[in-house]
Amino acid sequence: MLQLNIQNETSRLRSVILGTAKSIGPVPKVEDCYDPKSIQHVLAGTYPKEEDMILEMEAVAEVFKKYNVEVFRPSILHDYNQIFSRDIAFVIEDKLIKANILPDREKEYLAIKHVLEQIDDENIIQLPKECHLEGGDVVPWNDYIFVGTYSGADYADYITARTNMDAVIALQELFPHKTVKSFELRKSNKDAKENALHLDCCFQPIGKNKAILHKNGFLIEREYDWLLNYFGKENVFEITKEEMYSMNSNVFSISEEVIISEKNFTRLNSWLRKNDFIVEEVPYAEIAKQEGLLRCSTMPLIRD
Repeated sequence: MLQLNIQNETSRLRSVILGTAKSIGPVPKVEDCYDPKSIQHVLAGTYPKEEDMILEMEAVAEVFKKYNVEVFRPSILHDYNQIFSRDIAFVIEDKLIKANILPDREKEYLAIKHVLEQIDDENIIQLPKECHLEGGDVVPWNDYIFVGTYSGADYADYITARTNMDAVIALQELFPHKTVKSFELRKSNKDAKENALHLDCCFQPIGKNKAILHKNGFLIEREYDWLLNYFGKENVFEITKEEMYSMNSNVFSISEEVIISEKNFTRLNSWLRKNDFIVEEVPYAEIAKQEGLLRCSTMPLIRD
């Protein structure tokens, strides 16, 4: 049996689910896309090719192998996008919480059945139907659970609004000893540079006390300021709108010292190295075209 344990984003990783790009299917129609960046690439004829994305994901699998991390992959569904394993579920402490995702994506969850069977049933949580929640919006950080949300009256108009306040309340009830802190995110169906699809598209803690942040991803300035003060300005790497668009905050920590990052993130990677991180660079620019990157395609199960 798997003894799940996730307290934060950066403790030494032992076990993870890495999505797969195999049998991803044809280029989607515009009306079937879930985010503005995918739409942009479909229209431009630059939507990523399956073989390129497979190579990118295998590069990540190699890094995990190098650090002796146990890696699970989803069962392959024919003609189906299974890259973003973080969307379908996530772990906090010893609980795996099934995300209430877009209904079309239910099959993705069933494709990790071989992992779920190794988890005690009472540790698998299904939230009530009215709780909308995806893993990219949930960032566990020791005594806190940071959650990206959108509570505007026009919530239903945004395909990019994935997590609501009902889910925030449900998480607080599940983990009463932690502080669940929510952040209103900027949403756009049409402009990927004005859209924070998930919290991890504009914020991620790294190391012991540092963070990557993008101010414009937050709708309410004082919520952004809270994070800036919590981590301390000197510990925060602020990314530009272009860098957010390329998903610079969506790197992935194997430990407090080791971070997997996209090889084109030159400014970020150089800052990380200056701050004594070991940066494992991988190509991931094709996968980024679907508005997701390294954190989106990994679901940690066990950290120290």
